[in-house]
Amino acid sequence: MKCELCDGETAVRRVRKQHWCHGKLYLIENVEAEVCQECGERYYHARTLDKLDALVQDDHEVKQVLSVEVLTA
Repeated sequence: MKCELCDGETAVRRVRKQHWCHGKLYLIENVEAEVCQECGERYYHARTLDKLDALVQDDHEVKQVLSVEVLTA
């Protein structure tokens, strides 16, 4: 597929995705995405996003818990 930002070609890759659900942030590894080979823009299929929503809402194994700082510019 063509990137909407730079018109580059995309390729299927496995990535780490930041995913917000019900006000909580999750990092989900090994998510399939179309990634532009020129600019790095990522595209996710709707069915992939639906699966991620179901994953975080169901009981799930937690690999690691991270602490992040929130700043105001």
